[in-house]
Order: sequence, then structure tokens, then C-alpha cells
Amino acid sequence: MIVALIAACEIGFWVLLAAGLAFRYLLRMPRTGLALLLCEPLLEVVLLVATALDLKNGAEPSWAHGLAALYIGYTVGHGHRTVKWLDGHAAHRLGGAPKPAGPPRYGTARARHETRVWLGTLVGAVVATVLLQLAIRYVGDAGRVGSLESWRAAAWQVTGIHGLIALTYWLWPKKAPRGAQEKGSATEKESVRH
Repeated sequence: MIVALIAACEIGFWVLLAAGLAFRYLLRMPRTGLALLLCEPLLEVVLLVATALDLKNGAEPSWAHGLAALYIGYTVGHGHRTVKWLDGHAAHRLGGAPKPAGPPRYGTARARHETRVWLGTLVGAVVATVLLQLAIRYVGDAGRVGSLESWRAAAWQVTGIHGLIALTYWLWPKKAPRGAQEKGSATEKESVRH
């Protein structure tokens, strides 16, 4: 049941996102579009409640419950950034807005960008850990929570690997090609402002 609900929430996320953007830019109903976009966090609440009820009704804690916690954590950590990115591109393609600036490509501006993305992963891991710890305490039987504990460890392994990747942008910053040095610097400064 939980796996099907995770799939339904993921599909619902994209359906609400597409509908919200369509109302905002194609149908010229920005308030309705915004309301649809703001409904997206409700999907995570539904998933959280369903997971808690499943455990309360005596379901054996499984990988699906751990995956639900990680899914919610990922959405909290990266959902806003994803929606903002897609909204910028929809505004450009459908609403006539200027093309959104991409991430900086070189130097410390790129390192800052990668660090911000990693912070989203860190927030996701914290949220997932809190949810998993609550589930472990709720079950209360150390012999039945091994799968939940393994998901908690996986969340921090992914966060650590992502952190190391982000750190490489600080240690070995990519330099702009010689001819693009001045243009790249202006683009990076512009991207930092956004």
C-alpha cells in the first residue's frame, strides 16, 4: 500500500505542478495556478499520515516505510527549488518572460550554488531522520525496526557523498575559458543575485 501511495504522491506532484503552471501561464489565472502549486505539500502530509496509520494498524516496518520518509525529506529539501526552476522556465516559454539564468558555471559562484543544493539534501536527511526516529520509537521493538534504521543510515551516506561532491567545487574550482573570462564573471555575478 505504501509503495503505491508513494507512486501516487509522485504522480500527483507532477500533475499539480503541470496544472498549476498551465493555469498560471496558459489560462492566465495566476491565483488559481498558485493555489494548485500550494496544494503540493498536502501530498506529503497524506503520505505521512498514511504511513503512520499503517504502522499504527500493526504493519511490519519495511523498506517502504523508510522510503516514504526519504521521499518526504527529499520533497522538503528540494521541492521548492524544483518548483521555482520549473516555474521560471514555464514563465519563459509560456508567459513571455526572459529566459531564466542557469546556475553559475565557474569559480566560487558555482561552489556557492552547489553548496546551496547540498544544503537542500542536508535538510532532506534531517527531515527523513526525524520521521524515521519517530517511527522507530513508535514501533518500540528493536527487533522490528532494522529496515527503518538502514534507511536512516542511507540518508546520511547520500548526504555525505553529496557533500563531498559539493566540496570539490571549492577545492578545485572550474576556471572560465580565457576568452569567456570577463563574460563569465558578469554572468556569475548576475546568477548570484538571483
